[in-house]
Amino acid sequence: MSQFFQIHPETPQKRLIKQAVDILRQGGVIVYPTDSGYAIGCHLGDKQAADRIKRIRKLDDKHNFTLVCRDLSDVGVYAKVDNTQYRLLKTFTPGPYTFILDATSEVPRRLLHPKRRTIGLRVPDNAIVQALLGELGEPIMSSTLILPGEENPMTDPEEIRDALEHELELIIDGGFCGMEPTTVVNMTGAVPEVTRVGKGDPEPFRVD
Repeated sequence: MSQFFQIHPETPQKRLIKQAVDILRQGGVIVYPTDSGYAIGCHLGDKQAADRIKRIRKLDDKHNFTLVCRDLSDVGVYAKVDNTQYRLLKTFTPGPYTFILDATSEVPRRLLHPKRRTIGLRVPDNAIVQALLGELGEPIMSSTLILPGEENPMTDPEEIRDALEHELELIIDGGFCGMEPTTVVNMTGAVPEVTRVGKGDPEPFRVD
Protein backbone atom coordinates (compact mmCIF):
# COMPACT_ATOMS: atom_id res chain seq x y z
CA MET A 1 0.00 0.00 0.00
CA SER A 2 1.52 3.30 -1.08
CA GLN A 3 1.71 6.46 0.98
CA PHE A 4 -0.14 9.51 -0.34
CA PHE A 5 1.30 12.98 0.28
CA GLN A 6 -0.57 16.16 -0.60
CA ILE A 7 2.21 18.67 -1.25
CA HIS A 8 1.59 22.34 -1.97
CA PRO A 9 2.46 23.06 -5.63
CA GLU A 10 4.03 26.45 -4.90
CA THR A 11 5.39 26.14 -1.35
CA PRO A 12 6.21 22.43 -0.82
CA GLN A 13 6.25 21.33 2.82
CA LYS A 14 9.88 20.54 3.74
CA ARG A 15 8.91 17.71 6.08
CA LEU A 16 7.04 15.86 3.31
CA ILE A 17 9.79 16.51 0.77
CA LYS A 18 12.36 15.01 3.14
CA GLN A 19 10.14 11.95 3.71
CA ALA A 20 9.68 11.52 -0.05
CA VAL A 21 13.43 11.64 -0.65
CA ASP A 22 13.98 9.08 2.14
CA ILE A 23 11.56 6.76 0.31
CA LEU A 24 13.52 7.23 -2.94
CA ARG A 25 16.83 6.51 -1.23
CA GLN A 26 15.41 3.34 0.31
CA GLY A 27 14.53 1.91 -3.11
CA GLY A 28 10.99 3.19 -3.40
CA VAL A 29 9.15 3.89 -6.64
CA ILE A 30 7.23 7.16 -6.53
CA VAL A 31 4.80 9.12 -8.67
CA TYR A 32 5.28 12.88 -8.66
CA PRO A 33 4.05 15.95 -10.56
CA THR A 34 6.07 17.81 -13.18
CA ASP A 35 5.31 20.74 -15.47
CA SER A 36 3.85 18.33 -18.06
CA GLY A 37 1.87 15.62 -16.31
CA TYR A 38 2.80 13.08 -13.65
CA ALA A 39 5.99 11.02 -13.80
CA ILE A 40 7.06 7.75 -12.21
CA GLY A 41 10.58 7.67 -10.83
CA CYS A 42 13.20 6.05 -8.63
CA HIS A 43 16.72 6.48 -7.31
CA LEU A 44 19.34 6.71 -10.06
CA GLY A 45 21.40 3.75 -8.91
CA ASP A 46 18.55 1.34 -8.14
CA LYS A 47 18.21 -1.42 -10.76
CA GLN A 48 15.40 -3.24 -8.92
CA ALA A 49 13.29 -0.09 -8.73
CA ALA A 50 13.94 0.66 -12.42
CA ASP A 51 12.86 -2.88 -13.31
CA ARG A 52 9.63 -2.33 -11.35
CA ILE A 53 8.92 0.82 -13.37
CA LYS A 54 9.44 -1.17 -16.57
CA ARG A 55 7.02 -3.81 -15.30
CA ILE A 56 4.35 -1.26 -14.30
CA ARG A 57 4.56 0.47 -17.68
CA LYS A 58 5.30 -2.75 -19.64
CA LEU A 59 8.41 -1.21 -21.18
CA ASP A 60 11.04 -3.16 -23.10
CA ASP A 61 14.79 -2.78 -22.77
CA LYS A 62 14.89 -0.31 -25.65
CA HIS A 63 12.97 2.29 -23.65
CA ASN A 64 15.02 5.31 -22.65
CA PHE A 65 14.59 6.52 -19.10
CA THR A 66 14.91 10.26 -18.55
CA LEU A 67 17.14 11.83 -15.94
CA VAL A 68 15.14 14.62 -14.31
CA CYS A 69 17.67 17.24 -13.26
CA ARG A 70 17.54 20.27 -11.00
CA ASP A 71 19.51 22.57 -13.31
CA LEU A 72 22.15 22.66 -16.04
CA SER A 73 24.97 21.83 -13.63
CA ASP A 74 23.43 18.34 -13.34
CA VAL A 75 23.05 18.11 -17.10
CA GLY A 76 26.78 18.74 -17.59
CA VAL A 77 27.65 15.74 -15.40
CA TYR A 78 25.57 13.24 -17.39
CA ALA A 79 25.64 14.63 -20.95
CA LYS A 80 28.22 15.97 -23.39
CA VAL A 81 27.10 19.49 -24.22
CA ASP A 82 28.88 21.92 -26.56
CA ASN A 83 28.52 25.71 -26.41
CA THR A 84 25.69 25.89 -28.95
CA GLN A 85 23.72 23.15 -27.19
CA TYR A 86 24.33 24.79 -23.82
CA ARG A 87 22.90 28.10 -25.03
CA LEU A 88 19.77 26.35 -26.29
CA LEU A 89 19.37 24.42 -23.04
CA LYS A 90 19.83 27.58 -21.01
CA THR A 91 17.12 29.32 -23.03
CA PHE A 92 14.54 26.52 -22.74
CA THR A 93 15.13 25.17 -19.22
CA PRO A 94 13.42 24.85 -16.92
CA GLY A 95 10.51 23.86 -19.11
CA PRO A 96 8.42 21.01 -20.62
CA TYR A 97 11.14 19.57 -22.86
CA THR A 98 13.16 16.35 -22.86
CA PHE A 99 16.53 16.65 -24.60
CA ILE A 100 18.28 13.60 -26.06
CA LEU A 101 22.03 14.12 -25.66
CA ASP A 102 25.23 12.10 -25.91
CA ALA A 103 25.88 10.56 -22.50
CA THR A 104 29.02 10.81 -20.42
CA SER A 105 30.63 7.87 -18.64
CA GLU A 106 28.78 8.91 -15.45
CA VAL A 107 25.54 7.42 -16.82
CA PRO A 108 24.96 3.77 -15.86
CA ARG A 109 24.99 1.58 -18.98
CA ARG A 110 21.49 0.21 -18.33
CA LEU A 111 20.04 3.72 -18.69
CA LEU A 112 21.46 4.23 -22.16
CA HIS A 113 19.89 3.52 -25.52
CA PRO A 114 21.15 0.00 -26.37
CA LYS A 115 22.64 1.02 -29.73
CA ARG A 116 23.61 4.64 -29.07
CA ARG A 117 25.21 6.14 -25.97
CA THR A 118 22.44 8.68 -25.54
CA ILE A 119 20.36 9.78 -22.57
CA GLY A 120 17.20 11.82 -22.13
CA LEU A 121 17.56 14.77 -19.75
CA ARG A 122 15.10 17.36 -18.57
CA VAL A 123 14.79 20.24 -16.10
CA PRO A 124 11.13 20.71 -15.09
CA ASP A 125 9.59 24.01 -14.10
CA ASN A 126 7.79 22.68 -11.03
CA ALA A 127 8.40 23.65 -7.40
CA ILE A 128 7.75 20.16 -5.99
CA VAL A 129 10.26 18.51 -8.33
CA GLN A 130 12.81 21.23 -7.67
CA ALA A 131 12.43 20.68 -3.92
CA LEU A 132 12.79 16.90 -4.31
CA LEU A 133 15.92 17.28 -6.44
CA GLY A 134 17.41 19.84 -4.06
CA GLU A 135 16.98 17.48 -1.11
CA LEU A 136 18.14 14.40 -3.05
CA GLY A 137 21.21 16.06 -4.55
CA GLU A 138 21.11 14.10 -7.82
CA PRO A 139 18.70 13.43 -10.71
CA ILE A 140 15.63 11.20 -10.45
CA MET A 141 15.46 8.38 -12.99
CA SER A 142 12.02 8.84 -14.49
CA SER A 143 9.45 8.02 -17.11
CA THR A 144 6.16 9.69 -18.00
CA LEU A 145 3.27 7.95 -16.20
CA ILE A 146 1.48 6.42 -19.19
CA LEU A 147 -0.08 3.05 -18.39
CA PRO A 148 -0.06 0.14 -20.88
CA GLY A 149 -2.67 0.59 -23.62
CA GLU A 150 -3.06 4.31 -22.96
CA GLU A 151 -1.81 7.19 -25.10
CA ASN A 152 -1.95 10.01 -22.57
CA PRO A 153 -0.29 10.44 -19.15
CA MET A 154 -2.32 9.98 -15.98
CA THR A 155 -3.35 13.34 -14.50
CA ASP A 156 -5.53 12.67 -11.44
CA PRO A 157 -3.69 11.64 -8.24
CA GLU A 158 -6.79 9.88 -6.89
CA GLU A 159 -7.07 7.79 -10.07
CA ILE A 160 -3.35 7.05 -9.86
CA ARG A 161 -3.87 5.82 -6.30
CA ASP A 162 -6.79 3.59 -7.36
CA ALA A 163 -4.76 2.06 -10.19
CA LEU A 164 -1.31 1.75 -8.64
CA GLU A 165 -1.43 1.96 -4.84
CA HIS A 166 -0.18 -1.64 -4.51
CA GLU A 167 2.68 -1.08 -6.98
CA LEU A 168 4.24 2.06 -5.50
CA GLU A 169 5.72 3.32 -2.26
CA LEU A 170 4.51 6.90 -2.67
CA ILE A 171 2.12 9.05 -4.70
CA ILE A 172 2.60 12.81 -4.45
CA ASP A 173 -0.55 14.82 -5.07
CA GLY A 174 0.63 18.17 -6.40
CA GLY A 175 -2.63 19.13 -8.07
CA PHE A 176 -3.36 19.24 -11.79
CA CYS A 177 -0.20 19.71 -13.85
CA GLY A 178 -1.37 19.18 -17.41
CA MET A 179 -2.17 16.31 -19.72
CA GLU A 180 0.57 16.59 -22.33
CA PRO A 181 3.96 14.88 -22.13
CA THR A 182 7.14 16.82 -22.86
CA THR A 183 8.29 17.81 -26.31
CA VAL A 184 11.32 15.65 -27.14
CA VAL A 185 14.27 17.23 -28.94
CA ASN A 186 17.14 15.07 -30.18
CA MET A 187 20.31 17.14 -29.99
CA THR A 188 22.84 14.45 -30.92
CA GLY A 189 23.04 15.39 -34.62
CA ALA A 190 24.27 18.44 -36.47
CA VAL A 191 20.92 20.19 -35.96
CA PRO A 192 18.20 19.63 -33.33
CA GLU A 193 15.40 17.28 -34.35
CA VAL A 194 11.94 17.31 -32.74
CA THR A 195 10.96 13.66 -32.31
CA ARG A 196 7.79 14.18 -30.25
CA VAL A 197 5.58 17.24 -30.05
CA GLY A 198 4.15 17.79 -26.58
CA LYS A 199 3.65 20.69 -24.21
CA GLY A 200 6.83 22.58 -25.12
CA ASP A 201 6.70 24.76 -28.25
CA PRO A 202 8.59 22.83 -30.98
CA GLU A 203 9.04 25.78 -33.34
CA PRO A 204 12.35 27.13 -31.93
CA PHE A 205 13.99 23.77 -32.75
CA ARG A 206 12.66 23.33 -36.27
CA VAL A 207 15.12 23.99 -39.06
CA ASP A 208 13.80 24.62 -42.58
